[in-house]
Amino acid sequence: MLGRQLGHQLPAPLRHPRWWALLAIGLCLGYAVVTVSLLPFWALPLIAGAWLGAGWLLRWGAPRRPRPPARVWPWSLLPLALWGLYVYLNDSFGIVDLGAIFFHLQAGISDHGGSDRLVAATLYCLSMLALLAAFTWLARVDHRWRLGERLLALVLLASNPLLYGMTQRGAAIVTDDGAWLDRRYVAPMIEEAPSDPPNLLLLYLESIERTYADQERFGDAYADLDLLGERGHVFEGVRQLDNTGWTMAGMIASQCGTPLMPAGLLHDRQFSPLEKVVPGVDCLGDLLSEQGYRLSYLGGASTGFAGKGLFYEGHGFETVLGREQLSERLENPEYLNNWGLYDDSLYDFTVEEIQRLDAEHDGPWGVVNLTIAGHAPNGYPAQACIDRQGEFDGVDILYSVECSAWLARDLVERLEAEGLLENTLVVVASDHLTMRVSVWDQLIAGERDNTFMLLGHGIGAGVRTYREASMVDLFPTILEAMGFGLDGHRAGLGVSLLAGEEHATLVEAHGLEGINARMREENALQKRLWEGLVPQGRSEDAAEQERRDAQVVESPLDATGEVPASVQ
Repeated sequence: MLGRQLGHQLPAPLRHPRWWALLAIGLCLGYAVVTVSLLPFWALPLIAGAWLGAGWLLRWGAPRRPRPPARVWPWSLLPLALWGLYVYLNDSFGIVDLGAIFFHLQAGISDHGGSDRLVAATLYCLSMLALLAAFTWLARVDHRWRLGERLLALVLLASNPLLYGMTQRGAAIVTDDGAWLDRRYVAPMIEEAPSDPPNLLLLYLESIERTYADQERFGDAYADLDLLGERGHVFEGVRQLDNTGWTMAGMIASQCGTPLMPAGLLHDRQFSPLEKVVPGVDCLGDLLSEQGYRLSYLGGASTGFAGKGLFYEGHGFETVLGREQLSERLENPEYLNNWGLYDDSLYDFTVEEIQRLDAEHDGPWGVVNLTIAGHAPNGYPAQACIDRQGEFDGVDILYSVECSAWLARDLVERLEAEGLLENTLVVVASDHLTMRVSVWDQLIAGERDNTFMLLGHGIGAGVRTYREASMVDLFPTILEAMGFGLDGHRAGLGVSLLAGEEHATLVEAHGLEGINARMREENALQKRLWEGLVPQGRSEDAAEQERRDAQVVESPLDATGEVPASVQ
C-alpha cells in the first residue's frame, strides 16, 4: 500500500522503469568516464544528463514501433562486467598493473591490510548489478538494443585496457626474440671487498616518491627528506619500469637488479601458493650473507602478504619480523592499523634490532625496513605525527607524506645520537611510485621519479646526481657505495649510478618505453627468475642453459637498432 502511494506521488515519467534503467546506465557511464579520463567529478551529472537526453530523443526503451519483448540475455553482460572490474582497479590504484595482480594471486593476499576497500568493492558490486539489470531490461524491451548490442559487446571487449594487457602478455609466447632482457642480465658477483665493510641500513618509505619534493605542487610535505638529502648524495631521475610498481616488485628490483616478472604458468602448481620467490637469481641479501653480514628485515605488515617473508628468508636474511612477531611486543596491543604496526612503533623496534646487532660485535650487519605511513590512498600516519602535525582528516595524503619524511629523518638522527651509525651506509628509497591518492592529478601532471639517497660512510654531503635510471640500478649502486667492486659496475640489469656516464643505464640506452615494450615480449628472464619452479617438461636443456649463462651486451638482432613494433 505504501509503495503504491509513493508511486502515485512520483511524476508520471518516473513511474516507468525505462527512466530508472536509463538513469542507472547513465550514472555508471558517467562515473566510468570521470574515473578513467580524470575529468572533474562535476562532469558526472553532465554525462548522465546527456545520456538521459539521448534516451529521450531516441526513445530508448519505448520505440515508436515496438516489438514484443524477448526474454534474452545480452551478449554485452560479460564485457560490461569486465569494464566494471577495470574501472574499480583504476579507481583503486590509478594504474592497473596486471603483473601485480598475477603475482599477488600466487604469492598470497590473505594477510592484506586493504579492508578499507571492502566497502568500496561492495558498492561497486551493487552498482554493477544495477547496471547489468538495467541493460538486460533495455535489451529485452527495445528491439533496437537487441540488434546492436552484439556489436557493442565486441567494442567493449576490444577497448578494455585490461584485456589489451592480457593479449600483450600472451604475445610473449610467440615472439621471435623473448630473451632481449635476459641477454643483458649480468649475474651479480663481488670481485673486490673492502677491508672494513660498512653496516647497511636500507629504509624503504612506502610510496614516498621524489616527485613530492616539488614545493610548488606539494608544499613542504617532502621537506624533511630534502634536509636529510643535503647531508648525503641524492639521485634524481629514477623512473619506474613495468613490473616494478608495487612493494615486492620495487624491493626485488632494487635488491636483485631485475623487474619482478610473475611466475605465471611457469609455476608447476599454478593454483597453489608460491614456496619460493625469485629463487633463480642472487640478490643483495645473498651477496652480503656470503660476506659475513648478519641481516634483518622489519616491516609493520604481515610477512605472509605477497611473499615478503619467503623472499627475505630465501635470500640470506637470518631475522624476518613482521606484524605477527612485532605486534606481541607492543605496549598497547590495540595500536595497530589495517596493515599492522604504525611507523613510530616499527622504528622503535628497528632501533632495538640495531642495538642488538651492534652489541654482538660479530661482524657487519644489515637492516632492511619497510614503512606504511605513505600507503595509498590516504596513508596511515602514526600517533607521533598526529601529536606533531595536528588532527588528520583521513584523506590528505600530503599529511601522511610529511609524517613519513619526518619519522625517517628522526630515526636517522636517533641512531646517530646513540652512535649506532658509525661505519654505516644509510639508504633511503621509495619502494615504488604511489598509486591513486588525493593529489593524483598533480602527481601525473609531469614526470615522476623515485626517492633514492645515500648517507653516511664514505658519502659526500650535498651531492646531487641526475641520471635517467630505474629501480634496478639501485642494486649495483648500493653495493659500490658500500665499497664492493663489481665487474663493469653492473649487477643484474642494473648499472651503478656512481660510475661515469660512459656506463649507460638501460633507460639511458633504450628509453623507458622501449624497455617496457621488450619486457612484454620477454620470457627468458622470467624463466631465470623462477628457475626451480619450472615444470620438468618445460625445463631447458644443458646447451640452452650454457647459452643463457654466456651473457652478451648486444646480439646481431640488437645491433640493427630496431625497436619492438609496439613502440615504433
